[in-house]
Amino acid sequence: MKYAFGVDVGGTTVKLGLFSREGELLEKQEIPTRTENGGAAILPDIAAAIDACLLQRGVARQDVLGVGIGVPGPVDDDGNVNRCVNLNWGVFNLHRALSDLTGLPVKAGNDANVAALGEYYDGGGKGSRSMLMVTLGTGIGGGFIWNGQILNGAHGVGWEIGHLCVDLSPEAEECTCGKRGCAEQYASARALGRMAQRALAATPERPSLLRSAEEVSAKTVFACAAQGDALAKELLEREFDVLGLTIAGGCCMVDPELVVLGGGMSKAGAALLEGVVPRFRHHMFHACKETKFALATLGNDAGIYGCFHLALEARVAADR
Repeated sequence: MKYAFGVDVGGTTVKLGLFSREGELLEKQEIPTRTENGGAAILPDIAAAIDACLLQRGVARQDVLGVGIGVPGPVDDDGNVNRCVNLNWGVFNLHRALSDLTGLPVKAGNDANVAALGEYYDGGGKGSRSMLMVTLGTGIGGGFIWNGQILNGAHGVGWEIGHLCVDLSPEAEECTCGKRGCAEQYASARALGRMAQRALAATPERPSLLRSAEEVSAKTVFACAAQGDALAKELLEREFDVLGLTIAGGCCMVDPELVVLGGGMSKAGAALLEGVVPRFRHHMFHACKETKFALATLGNDAGIYGCFHLALEARVAADR
C-alpha cells in the first residue's frame, strides 16, 4: 500500500493528514504552529509529526509517495516562499527545506489555492473542468483550477481576489496588504462585522436586533437578517453587491465553469448563494451570466485534501 501526506499550515495550528494513494483520509492530527524565532520550529515539527505517524502505523518511508504542503503566503511553482507574515517566514525554498528534513518529495502551494484544489477534486467542485474558489472568512482568498492544475501566476500570488480594488473613494482603514479600497475591506466576515458596528454607532436611535447581540459579527448579521431586521438586511445587500462585483471581475478574466464559495461565511448556506448570485449576474458580462455556483463541502479539511493531490504531483516530478 502507498501513502501520501497533506499538510495545511495555519497561523495557529498545522493540520496533517495521512492518505492512501487512492485518496482515502486514514488519519488526521493537529499540532501547534510555533511562530516564534522566525518560525524556525515549524518545519522540524512537521517532519517530527510525519516520523511519529509512520512509526505508529508501521509504514516504511519508501511507501510514502510524497508530502504536499499549503502555507499562508505566496509560493511559486518551484517552491519559493516570498514571506509568510503569519508564520514569520522570510524568503526560502520550501520544497528543498522540508524534503531535506523528511527525505520525501515535497510540493508546496498557497493555502487558498490548495483548498481550491481539494474542493475541485473531492468537494463542491467535483466533476467540473474549471473552477474558481472564493474563500470568505477573516479575509477573502481565491484559487483557480484548470484541468486539475492550480494557476499560481508568475509570482505565486494568482487569484488574490480579495485585493481587487472595488472602491476608488476607499475605506479609511488600511487593508492587511497595505492598500485601501480592496474587496476584503468591505466584504470579508471581519469587514461585515466592522460595517455593522459603524452603522449602529452612526444611528443610535435606530432599532435593531444587532444591538442586543453579545458580539456584532458577520454571523450575527446573517442571523438578524433572517429574523427580518432591516439594518442587518441593508448590511447584507451591500455585502452581496461587493461580492457579486468582485467575483464578476475574476470571472471576466478566466470564465470558469463553476464558482465555489467556501470559508466560514459559507456556513450561511443558501442565504449566501441567494444573495450573491443575483448581484453577480447584475455585474457580469452577458456571455457569462449563467456561470454555476456551489458551496464548498470539505470545510476545514479542504486544505489537507488539496495538499494530498500536491503530494501526488511531487512524486510524479521526483520520478521524472
